[in-house]
Formats: sequence, structure tokens, C-alpha cells
Amino acid sequence: MFEGLFQPMHLLIVFGIALLVFGPKKLPELGKGIGDGIRGFKSAMKADEKPAETITTPGQQS
Repeated sequence: MFEGLFQPMHLLIVFGIALLVFGPKKLPELGKGIGDGIRGFKSAMKADEKPAETITTPGQQS
């Protein structure tokens, strides 16, 4: 069903439409925002895998 979905011609057409919709000045900002979001998601997933540490406040005994 999805074979041949990401052929070079299809990707060029999608890029051309994105260029028309967002304009040449907004595309780098959009790409940077998506990249930051993906990096943030990955770091949150890695932080979620680590065991939780308990934080004690000064004066509090455990």
C-alpha cells in the first residue's frame, strides 16, 4: 500500500508546496523548531528511563 511513497519526485513536490505555503524565510525557522522539538522529546524519553532520585530539602531528615 505504501510502497514507493517517498520517491524523490514526491519529496520535491511536497517541498515545493511547503515553500509556497510558508515562504523561503519561514522554512528554516520551521525546520529548527521541529528539530528542537524532536531533540527535546528524545531527551525527555532518556530522562524518563533513568530511575527517579529523591530530593531532600535542607532541614528535612529521611
